[in-house]
Amino acid sequence: MLALFRVWSLQELRRHPWQSAAAACAVMLGVALAFGVHTINASALEEFAQAARSVSGQPDLQLRAAQGHLDERLYPLLARQSEVARASPVLEMQLQAQSAEAPAGAPGVPLRLVGADALLLPATAPALMPRPFPRLPADRFALFAPATVFLNAAALRALALPEDPHDAPRLTLRRGLEVFNARVAGSVAAGGAPLAVMDIGAAQDLFDRAGALSRIDLQLRPGVLRSDFRARMNAQPNWPPGLVWGESSDGEQRMGALSRAYRVNLSVLALVALFTGAFLVFSVLSLSVAQRAPAFALLAVLGATPRQRLGLVLVESLFLGLVGSVAGVALGTALAAGALQLLGGDLGGGYFTGAQPALQWNLPAAAAYAVLGVAAALLGGWWPARAAEALPPAQTLKGLSSAGSAQASAWPALALLAGGALLAFAPVVAGLPLAAYVSVGALLLGGIALLPRAVALLLRALRPWAARNALAQLAIERARRTPGLAAVAVGGVVASLALAIALTVMVTSFRGSMVQWLDTVLPAPLYVRGAAADGQAAFSADFLQQAARLPGVERIEGLRSVPLQPDAARPAVALIARPLARGADQVLPLTAPALRVPPGRVAVYASEAAAELWGAQPGTALAPFLESFRALAQVQKAPTALYFVAGVWRDYGRQTGALVMDSADFAALSGERGANDLALWPAPGADVAKLRAALTQLAQSESGPAAAGGLEFASASEIRERSLRIFDRSFAVTYWLQALAIGIGLFGVAASFSAQVLARRKEFGLLAHLGLTRAQILAVVAGEGAAWTGVGAVAGLLLGVAVSLVLVLVVNPQSFHWTMELALPWGRLLLLCAAVVLAGTVTAWLAGRAAAGRDAVLAVKEDW
Repeated sequence: MLALFRVWSLQELRRHPWQSAAAACAVMLGVALAFGVHTINASALEEFAQAARSVSGQPDLQLRAAQGHLDERLYPLLARQSEVARASPVLEMQLQAQSAEAPAGAPGVPLRLVGADALLLPATAPALMPRPFPRLPADRFALFAPATVFLNAAALRALALPEDPHDAPRLTLRRGLEVFNARVAGSVAAGGAPLAVMDIGAAQDLFDRAGALSRIDLQLRPGVLRSDFRARMNAQPNWPPGLVWGESSDGEQRMGALSRAYRVNLSVLALVALFTGAFLVFSVLSLSVAQRAPAFALLAVLGATPRQRLGLVLVESLFLGLVGSVAGVALGTALAAGALQLLGGDLGGGYFTGAQPALQWNLPAAAAYAVLGVAAALLGGWWPARAAEALPPAQTLKGLSSAGSAQASAWPALALLAGGALLAFAPVVAGLPLAAYVSVGALLLGGIALLPRAVALLLRALRPWAARNALAQLAIERARRTPGLAAVAVGGVVASLALAIALTVMVTSFRGSMVQWLDTVLPAPLYVRGAAADGQAAFSADFLQQAARLPGVERIEGLRSVPLQPDAARPAVALIARPLARGADQVLPLTAPALRVPPGRVAVYASEAAAELWGAQPGTALAPFLESFRALAQVQKAPTALYFVAGVWRDYGRQTGALVMDSADFAALSGERGANDLALWPAPGADVAKLRAALTQLAQSESGPAAAGGLEFASASEIRERSLRIFDRSFAVTYWLQALAIGIGLFGVAASFSAQVLARRKEFGLLAHLGLTRAQILAVVAGEGAAWTGVGAVAGLLLGVAVSLVLVLVVNPQSFHWTMELALPWGRLLLLCAAVVLAGTVTAWLAGRAAAGRDAVLAVKEDW
């Protein structure tokens, strides 16, 4: 008998194909988006990890400088240690490359250059071993030839070079204003972003880096503990300060930590659709149970136990979840494959640019997301199943069931709201705002659970007004007796609307704060930047002085940026030197007034990320960075300084943190007065085009005619427009997820209203017999739809604003370590709510039109 009951249950799903399809599609979209985002991120991370391993090999230890380069004299010292089996010196640089055949004015390609000992590469990093082009003349010494590079496949594609040319292609390499020429003699197997490999001696000669190394890779002998070797070397007399020990996996850990918050937030947003899908399953099955109440009562009379009735509804939800999850995994795989093919591994966050990852399909991950979809469907079907279990058979068969009219206690809903508010103040867990995500879910569940109460209060307030109109009174009285159906009908749209409003507020707040930030950090009308220089000054002090004397220049300021990396397993922090003579509060967007700097201390201003991640709070002495600063400072020119964090500023450009000090303090410590970027104020009435030409000519006179190609001019408005364009691209996925969530919610409203109205055709037939016209019946139905979706819109608006407070004030600072000003775009929010009310009203009207169009007499005869 139980098997027959289950067959009957599945047959009921076939009788309502549109509602069943809506629920299954909601689960499918939720699983597809979540699994697709996971697959894209996993593919990008795996591609980055493989590229990092191919470039670094598998050394036991890596020695780097916290800032700048290593002294080459450390290499023989380490190579002679008895614990070291093999030591490999490496020189890395970030350049801009351009094919000699490229047209004038073509943009350069960012290129990572690795200089290594070619004799050690087969044992240390086989993927970097150069392979000469087959059709070039055989040359055993091409590996060591001067100005000769070997490119990976990504670099060959980016530079539009053939994979097997007849002649060695020529390249132009830029570093700041310096220009270098090289030839391409072959390829390397390493994957990832564009990469060039050359002999380390040739690289030092070509780029004038004699005696400089980026890192030293060490392979220890069997049985040697890494910690013991590090401790012994650090205890060596005259061991240089500012050296950092790391491991080959540090690069993967840095990228994983850097992109983790972005990846987790994307995944949570993708699960919004699944969350909404659970409400849609709840809606469909609740209406199905209500419509089939007499059938469930009859089953009880025939011997079905309450537990079996509960199991029948759970079987239906399980079936919907299985169908939706299997289809969702397939759709998510297709979405991930298409996104990787069209967009690469970057979903807008800017972490995985320059790579074309292969699809990494993982069966355990697919199974996990499928199980998540089934669990969401079962969760959505649990409450309808409990309603079927608790159905009183005798009263239901007599038509005395109160389904949809009973109101549950408000205390559980209030407890969820209170718990959600308290969880918003909880600290991060493993660096992620997990408690804040639970807070958002609790707020949504609590708000939706209060919907019947809200409907009852609204209808009570409308009763005096409705008493003046018979049709309005009819709609109000019917809705007043079934307030529980409101939560069923509009629960999904409340969830999706609340999340859509929250995301709208968050994006608007972030964009508005970013515009204010750009206005503060871009005070000059014109900016000039040199090609990538890896922390080296693109513009010399002489260039700055001569540029300041050019006709038409009112003022010019140089900005110097130097990467600091006290911990090899964590991303580098940018040390920025810029003039602060006008006052830090005039130059930096400080979050609070700056502290007074004690005499004899050097003022440093930390970004919010640096303050959070490195403990650079106001009044502290920057202990983690003392070694880095000591290495940066030239002791013979200036004494070791004591640093003082005088303030914290907002920086939306560097998630890993930044420190700012005055240019004069930086020059006194390091003896360097060059700059990476120039901020230029033209004199009133000056011709900007002539000023650009004069700066270009000055660069050519200092570094040669080809130096002009390394200059990039941009006005403040251009930089602002470009930054906002990047911002909008970064949130493009968010916009799509938001639209899909609303679409699923409106689809749920359509399914719910259609099912309810079609089930009331007997009622419409009776009303027609009592004299109501078809237009009047439709007006009653449309009024109910407007009232219910109106309540849903108000609830969604209130919940959305509450959730936006959690996102803006909690999730964003805990995820990305920066704050923003809350902005509520009331016009857009109200327009969104009005669109939802209009959609619900039109849906109810269309469904009522279909039901009221049936023959009234035949509808009433069904009760005879």
